Amino acid sequence: MTQKIALVTGASRGLGAAFAEALSTDYHVVAVARTTGALEELDDRIQAKGGSATLAPMDITNVDAMAQLCRSIHDRWGKIDLWVHAAIHGAPLTPAGHIDQKDWNKSVSINMTATGQLIPFLAPLLGEDGHAVFFSDDTRTGQKFFGSYGATKAAQTAVVRSWQAETEKTGPRVSVLAPNGMPTGTRARFFPGENKDDLVHPRDEAARLLAELGL
Repeated sequence: MTQKIALVTGASRGLGAAFAEALSTDYHVVAVARTTGALEELDDRIQAKGGSATLAPMDITNVDAMAQLCRSIHDRWGKIDLWVHAAIHGAPLTPAGHIDQKDWNKSVSINMTATGQLIPFLAPLLGEDGHAVFFSDDTRTGQKFFGSYGATKAAQTAVVRSWQAETEKTGPRVSVLAPNGMPTGTRARFFPGENKDDLVHPRDEAARLLAELGL
């Protein structure tokens, strides 16, 4: 298969779905998310544009499932050209003294642990010439009520920036992007009642960020 392969984790909605759809004109997209229905809707949009996708309805925190997915990608294509990691858990806002343990554990599992597990799985598939893309949200670090999300998102970004520094000369290329505010479900939970007219549609933001990456 000569077509380039893009893996998008967190592809069911928001910026991840927008990236998957936009990339499908030039890549075969492997779309990973837990919500099967949303992945099928994404597949319909991709097919309507003449693209193709492989749907992988699975939880990125399931180590065995992700290891099997990476093995399957290796066996079928031998590599991936691009990895876009958009999966995130936005825990409910709460004072640090009232953080719910389940929300904290879920934030750690999705935002921190899964990233640390996926990078070793995917680095060999990306090789020297691949490209991994992540998204930062530095403005939430240390902001009141954002303890769970801010801490775990900052930890994720720290791991990614270490990988970025380590691979600067050897590859793969690692990019960390800062998206503008978008009317996503996560942002609606963070800022209920916010004027959505001031936000950027994920499709437009994906186009801007892809242009920034030169893709």
